[in-house]
Amino acid sequence: MTRIALPLALCLLPLAAPAEELTDLSWEEIVEEARGGEVNFFLWGGADNINRYVSEYLGGLLAPYDITLNRVGLTDTTEAVNLVLGEKAAGNDEGGAVDLIWINGENFRTMMEADLAYCGYTGLLPNAQYVDWQSPAVAWDFGLETAGCEVPWSGAQFAFAYDSARMDEPPRSIEAILDFARANPGQFTYPAPPDFNGAAFVRHVFYEVAGGPEPLLGPFDREVFDAVAEETWALLNDLEPYLWREGRTYPTSITQLQTLFANGEVALSFEYNPSQFGAGVEAGQFPDTIRSYGLEGGTLANTSFTLIPYNAANKAAALVLQNLILSPEAQLEKARPEVWGAAPVLVEERLPEEMQAAFAALPSHPSVVPVAELAEHALPELSADWIAAIEAGWIARVGNE
Repeated sequence: MTRIALPLALCLLPLAAPAEELTDLSWEEIVEEARGGEVNFFLWGGADNINRYVSEYLGGLLAPYDITLNRVGLTDTTEAVNLVLGEKAAGNDEGGAVDLIWINGENFRTMMEADLAYCGYTGLLPNAQYVDWQSPAVAWDFGLETAGCEVPWSGAQFAFAYDSARMDEPPRSIEAILDFARANPGQFTYPAPPDFNGAAFVRHVFYEVAGGPEPLLGPFDREVFDAVAEETWALLNDLEPYLWREGRTYPTSITQLQTLFANGEVALSFEYNPSQFGAGVEAGQFPDTIRSYGLEGGTLANTSFTLIPYNAANKAAALVLQNLILSPEAQLEKARPEVWGAAPVLVEERLPEEMQAAFAALPSHPSVVPVAELAEHALPELSADWIAAIEAGWIARVGNE
């Protein structure tokens, strides 16, 4: 299990009211229960702009409640999941160190299968009125019903990027990207799964081999998987000599890939959060000629959520934070290109007119492909069983060969 060094203050927290009592309280009573406490928010910490948004903006929103926000940055979300798993194994069912996790996909499945999620409270959040809880993007997380155990935070869709000063026209399909890699040795690579973005790239190749996502949707099918996987692993193994460093090594994270891209060592990059290309330009990491784009055949899209573990020590404070995360103001701030540029999860028609106007007036960043343009060609995500099998297969058949 990955061990995370926590500040001593996180290990000596007073226990909040039992979870079953919170659902019997009014929202005003929950706020009073949370007042003066703290909330330990565990999330991927690889982007400075996201870290600032959480620590400074969300932390500032909590200040009037006298709630302290402790942002615990992770290299991988599984670190937080493993921490909760370890606490359950040790019998720590009330004073857990993790109050809130930024999560989706396989990690959500693990939490649900191990009965580690706090559920049944989302209707208590006043800002839940702005969410379409029946929308498939909210009601389902990588094929698993969210069942009142998660609160949506951001929409995301995979996109590729190139430097328009170096390349007139980028490859706009998976087949064209693979052809580009072969024709330009060393100019393309991808992070090794289970890196989230690297694994998503491999799923795009899997879709290409399968002729689209349709044969792979629904429950895991071993026969279909084996047929598609054999061709996929052969294709990716044949590609290795043309990759960066001849495929002898792969980037270990999306952060490393973006560094290679920024340094001009590779000509193409990608992100499940294309707003990061705009943030990189603003931060001076990338030149202002960087452009992100979708593929003709579409790219993967999903929603990310926040989840409260069953044994969180500060559930009331976590509820207050989740409600603030869903506020029109916080979603608007998160959508600003210079802040994060993440797609909101609210139904804009349900917002007050002044907030609808504010969302409509948001500027676009020239390096970030418009959300609406990407959404025209959105591909569905697979269930977690499929994803786990693809990642394990890549590691065994490509990464270790």
